[in-house]
Amino acid sequence: MRLTDIDQLFTPGAVAVFGASDNAGSIGGLVFRNLLAGGYKGQCYAINPKYTEVAGQPCYSTLSALDKQIDLALIATPGECVPAILDQCGSYGVKAAVVHSAGFGEHGERGIALQDKMVEAARRNNIRVMGPNCLGVMRPQQGLNASVGQDLPRRGNVALVSQSGAICTAMIDWSESRGVGFSAVVSLGAAADVDFGDILDYLALDTQTQCILLYVEGIRNARHFMSGLRAAARLKPVVIVKAGRHPAGTRAIKSHTGGFVGSAEVFRAVTERAGVVQVANLDQLFAAAQVFGTRRRLAGDRIAIITNGGGPGVLAADRTVELGLTLAPFTDATRHKLEQALPDYWSHGNPIDIIGDAPPERYRVALDACLADSEVDGVLCIQAPLVFGDPVATAQQVIEAAKASRKPVLACWMGGKRVLEAQALLSAHDVPQFDSPEAAVEAFSFLATHQRNQKLLMQSPAPLSYEDPPDVEGARLIIEGVMSEGRKVLGTIEAKAILSAFRIPTMQAILTRTPNEALMAAEALGFPVVMKIHSPDLEHKSDVDGVKLNIDDAQSVRRTFTEIMERAKRLRPDARLNGITVERMVSTRAARELMIGVFRDKIFGPVILFGAGGTKVEVLGDRALGLPPLNAFIIETMIDHTRVARLMGAFQHMPPMNRVALARILQRVSEMVCELPEIMAMDINPLIGNDKDVTAVDVCIRVDYRPPQQPTYGHMAIHPYPSHLIERVQLPDGRDLVIRPIRPEDAEMEQAFVRGLSEQTKYFRFMQAIKELSPEMLVRFTQIDYDREMALIGVLDENGSEIEVGVARYMGRPDGEACEFAIVVSDQHRNLGIGARLMRSLMQNARARGFRLMDGEVLTANTRMLALVKSLGFRIESDPQDLAVKLVTKVL
Repeated sequence: MRLTDIDQLFTPGAVAVFGASDNAGSIGGLVFRNLLAGGYKGQCYAINPKYTEVAGQPCYSTLSALDKQIDLALIATPGECVPAILDQCGSYGVKAAVVHSAGFGEHGERGIALQDKMVEAARRNNIRVMGPNCLGVMRPQQGLNASVGQDLPRRGNVALVSQSGAICTAMIDWSESRGVGFSAVVSLGAAADVDFGDILDYLALDTQTQCILLYVEGIRNARHFMSGLRAAARLKPVVIVKAGRHPAGTRAIKSHTGGFVGSAEVFRAVTERAGVVQVANLDQLFAAAQVFGTRRRLAGDRIAIITNGGGPGVLAADRTVELGLTLAPFTDATRHKLEQALPDYWSHGNPIDIIGDAPPERYRVALDACLADSEVDGVLCIQAPLVFGDPVATAQQVIEAAKASRKPVLACWMGGKRVLEAQALLSAHDVPQFDSPEAAVEAFSFLATHQRNQKLLMQSPAPLSYEDPPDVEGARLIIEGVMSEGRKVLGTIEAKAILSAFRIPTMQAILTRTPNEALMAAEALGFPVVMKIHSPDLEHKSDVDGVKLNIDDAQSVRRTFTEIMERAKRLRPDARLNGITVERMVSTRAARELMIGVFRDKIFGPVILFGAGGTKVEVLGDRALGLPPLNAFIIETMIDHTRVARLMGAFQHMPPMNRVALARILQRVSEMVCELPEIMAMDINPLIGNDKDVTAVDVCIRVDYRPPQQPTYGHMAIHPYPSHLIERVQLPDGRDLVIRPIRPEDAEMEQAFVRGLSEQTKYFRFMQAIKELSPEMLVRFTQIDYDREMALIGVLDENGSEIEVGVARYMGRPDGEACEFAIVVSDQHRNLGIGARLMRSLMQNARARGFRLMDGEVLTANTRMLALVKSLGFRIESDPQDLAVKLVTKVL
């Protein structure tokens, strides 16, 4: 089972170039010559009715004139010819195409119409199309240069995927001097069909690729992008550089919260949650490729610095602190080794200044000591070109020490001509080499960021907690009532009712319409009180100075009522004024002023914001962003990202704040965002917290209608763990079978399940002989996105522990219409109806996700499985290309 069907873009056996020409300025001619010059081992054919020969090779008028099997079509003709060429390709079974032609979506309405026509033709003929207006694809290991670029880059283990062809050619050129080789280079162009998600799905399982670099300008399908990004990041490092991070047009909706959060911050939150590393520029992209290409990873962020000069060591240490990394504290054993081996006047700390006359052997002793230290996660070796020292011999010592350790070793041989040979030697032996201490430390930080973000990637939160479930239906009815009145902004009382429905503590608000009513409310609540204007037309009460605090007597209540109402009428005569709400003044004892916000990013959907609150929230800019759904780990990470987190501990005779209560509110806000797609924006500001509790003092909520036929959680970039699919059924022998979606933490149980299958059952399931799941397969099977794919496992309780007895899964095809299924039940638990129960639940879920067809392949010898699918209503046919396989399909 694969999530993609774009293999032929990377591994075609035969390629046809439409528009091939001997014209020197022809795109098609350049593509054809690149194919021939790249050493491509497959067959390549020229297609052009104007020629009988191109570049010394036969040229055919059409595919029918060629009459051979073609896997990949490269199209470099005028744009209006492309749909007809795709129809021609479809009739000959071509499965993939690269459209180099321009003149589509980038050329206004006419081009957009032509692009739509091209996509329709591709889908009609079941062809995956890269482009249009793209450079193409390069696969150095296969000698495949299906592009209008330059010569093939050197072979390597780094894949580059870019929306810009110019960036591809520039990075290929730069890679030569940096010693970076590529497993694949992909230029997406307009990405009308094949986009980042498709390419990432392929590269995630590509054995030639160990690291993926992305140059991103814009995202068309956030859910598809996030799904592919997270799938790839689970298996190998992914590094992104994002262009266009700050255009005003990409700002979120103009809520009090969203209005001051830029798209760059949202994209940063996206990459952190996806487990990838975002860098600022192309130089850093190459630096990341160098360190990740070594396949060494960090266990933490503690770096040791070895230098032959004090100045470079100080620069490296300064950058370490600035980036939030840790200068490794050495153990006593390491300090003893260094004291014994180094001159008396060494620095006696980290950085380790081994003095300017250091010979290569001194570097080796210091490096070996650091690599053996359990308090050190990685080492940076710096050599300045002093009079003493041998750069090449020292580099050789560093290389030998690095080979003997699994910890990352980075190098910075500073200077020019004197160190060129040493620099080249280091790069050739997988020791990343950088020109400056600061750049080397930044590269180390990418490893640390990857290690930290991988923890976020592993989180798979459910949309709702099991403890004290919220009144979702009640909250939804409140919102529907507001919108039925033609309003989009909830009043204070309505907004607080929504918070109360989700168990978020609030200050009770009483709506009053006269000064005497306000006084009675204040007496009932107890002084001091807060009075606030209540109007459906005033999103921010401060616009009319509509909030007055700490009112502590009866006369002040009646006077304040009149003043607020008169001022609001004068400043906003158009606004509907319903009256004044009266609330008890929250205690400021040991209080911290915080805020929680929600806004809707136009690409990635709802985003949750946390930070310092109050009236100066925009000026302070102290905030952290998170994509829902959240859980305890993600919430703690968000809180710790803010400066206000430092004020939550005990200080100035104030007891520590109740962070547990704060985390509970953030969890509840996440639940609200998941379950109420109508919420467009929300501001809880201020949120007052002390050592006892945390209370929402003021809240503003903006709502809107959800798009028709939007699936559950379709408004979110990350699909929550679908806990609503958990079900319990009783087996014929009386035991309870729990059917639930698989989780990342089920990896060990999944591996044990596969190991326990008989050899025949394994062969029937995987159609090949295997002993157990590879690490890559295990990750891929247990860490799924629950959107395009689903895996339901059946578990039984044995002696207080779960054991897996069956699993059924589907993977959606790119057309969104069909999905492929697979199922296996343990040999010891046959004849209990487990397979049928799993399949019924799987089909029900696939139908709910919008799939119309479920299909699969079953070995003819697997009679049990054929009997099962027949009983479930599947149609069974022989595979015309392989009589040992049956094709089974069911309309859902």
